Amino acid sequence: MVFSIVSALKHPIDPLSWLTNRLSVMDRYIVTELLPPFLFGVGAFSSIGVAIGTLFDLVRRVTDSGLPISIAVNILLLKLPEFVVYAFPMSTLLATLMTYSRLSSDSELVALRGCGISLYRLVVPALILSFLVTGFTFAFNEVVVPGANYEAARTLERALKQDRLPFQEKNILYQEFRDVRQPDGQTSQMLSRMFYAQQFDGRNMKGLTILDFSQAGLNQIVTAESASWNLTQNIWDFSNGTIYVVAADGSYRNILKFEKQQLQLPRAPLDLATQKQDYAEMNITEAQQYVALLRQSGDAKKIRKLRVAIQGKYALPFVCVVFGLIGAVLGSRPQRTSRATGFGISVIVIFSYYLMSFITSALGQTGALSPFLAGWLPNMLGLGASGVLLFRSAR
Repeated sequence: MVFSIVSALKHPIDPLSWLTNRLSVMDRYIVTELLPPFLFGVGAFSSIGVAIGTLFDLVRRVTDSGLPISIAVNILLLKLPEFVVYAFPMSTLLATLMTYSRLSSDSELVALRGCGISLYRLVVPALILSFLVTGFTFAFNEVVVPGANYEAARTLERALKQDRLPFQEKNILYQEFRDVRQPDGQTSQMLSRMFYAQQFDGRNMKGLTILDFSQAGLNQIVTAESASWNLTQNIWDFSNGTIYVVAADGSYRNILKFEKQQLQLPRAPLDLATQKQDYAEMNITEAQQYVALLRQSGDAKKIRKLRVAIQGKYALPFVCVVFGLIGAVLGSRPQRTSRATGFGISVIVIFSYYLMSFITSALGQTGALSPFLAGWLPNMLGLGASGVLLFRSAR
């Protein structure tokens, strides 16, 4: 096999073949060698993850809470896609490390390098596989995982008859801003309306105070015992309240008490209160829409946490590239690495990376790092380390 690869490499590679995604003999051979350990890794790491993250908890609920076994199995299958996504980068590392270690121990890499093939060229098949897995991971994590996680949570709640509260119970705050043109021609945002409710029971807002600054020179203060959203008319129905109309000089222009009153206010406070999905149950688009809604509430801590989570969703698939390059470089070194040793090295690299990712994510949530750095810094450091290793091994 080595001699067939070497003979095929005597002819220069046509650059057009790369543009049409055609692989050389060497590339096809190495990619073929990469697939079995990759599939093995997906099965192994997914099984370990789902056992630790879900299976033990479901077994406890079956024994303690009487959860039916059929429903437990259904939940286990619904949670599996989340752990498969985490298994893709780990499997890429395992596949590249074991494959290149085998090629190195069998002197195939030595023969290829003896024919003038550089190490930079030899790691190209690993990068090809890594980028393919990156694209698949991103699509899988956006399309399948959020819906599966949401359905798993709802299935468990229905089985235990412990439905999660689909609303925020206390202190719902929504702020609406408008653009105001200044005398110098610049535009700035000013508070137009502030909506505050002490409690929400899933249908009615209670203990409401609305400050309305939307009309120049005239402010309104609305207090009410309760309010609900009228679905047929798309308007708020307020009950038992008072409207204070305040002039620019601070004097009360009018005071109106009411038992029932309809006010044309945004629905956004209700959307904010009824948001019930966890971060793991949202895709990037849903998370960004929720961030836009949270900006009106002024909850900076929650906004920062969600922005870090969004960057993490973007960065996670590219871990496959980092791990693929690290595995290829480490495996190409002249050494004899057994499958058990390769698995052990993979576990060490994976643990180190995710520990770093946990630290940067925590720093991002506290504001010490920007959300972008919190999500991408581990990838940057991993690429930097793998680049240094590749340069040193290629000399």
